[in-house]
Amino acid sequence: MGKPAIILFDGVCNLCNSSINFVIDRDPDHYFRYSALQSKAGSKLMEKFGLQPEELTSIILIENNQFYRKSTAALKIARSLSYPWPLLYGFILVPPIIRNLVYDFIANNRYKWFGKQDECRIPTPELKSLFLEDEAN
Repeated sequence: MGKPAIILFDGVCNLCNSSINFVIDRDPDHYFRYSALQSKAGSKLMEKFGLQPEELTSIILIENNQFYRKSTAALKIARSLSYPWPLLYGFILVPPIIRNLVYDFIANNRYKWFGKQDECRIPTPELKSLFLEDEAN
């Protein structure tokens, strides 16, 4: 697949952390790298792509020097996971305005429904190589 893609996520959101665990478990080739939006590496990448702090409500995928957010990012991530998850990519045919209404509804309620942590996740030693350190790539 080439150069790894980067997923920026809300590091204090329980749903987001669970989603990252889900991706890691279904990414046998380790195509993705991860960084919390709140980390130094995440901040540097957001700055590089001209993204604003209000983007903290969205998952962001950086792939082939382009960024994707919200439902488009989620569907592009699903496309790269092990079967059957790439089948979800068919939803890319649904107009983004409709897909993002659902995405935003979940994102706006994620702390209420799933809770949040006081600080960003710390990867286990086995997974540490998949997480970006303080230097953005």
